[in-house]
Amino acid sequence: VQLQASGGGLVQAGESLTLSCAVAGIRIHYNVMNWYRQPPGKQREWVASISTVADANYTDSVKGRFAVSKDIAKNRSYLQMKDLKPGDTAVYYCNTRHLAMSYWGQGTLVTVSS
Repeated sequence: VQLQASGGGLVQAGESLTLSCAVAGIRIHYNVMNWYRQPPGKQREWVASISTVADANYTDSVKGRFAVSKDIAKNRSYLQMKDLKPGDTAVYYCNTRHLAMSYWGQGTLVTVSS
């Protein structure tokens, strides 16, 4: 199983960015897809998840600004981020669990300038 996150970059506060997570080795239709982030100097934290029935959940700080989705045909998960804030600056990771194993993408850096 391999995950590859992409789409990060440098944006100004208030702008939008969409991250993508390409998954190989499993079909994501039956897996919960998670997004985490690790701000500079801080621990990795959970951001959002989308379940097998497309039920999405978010950490409070991103509710109403971020949207997680799955594209079953492309076997990808997306994290749409709107109204970005400097506090959203972090390396973003996608994650899924399969057969009791946890798999991570390599991370993509999002930098939000004020």
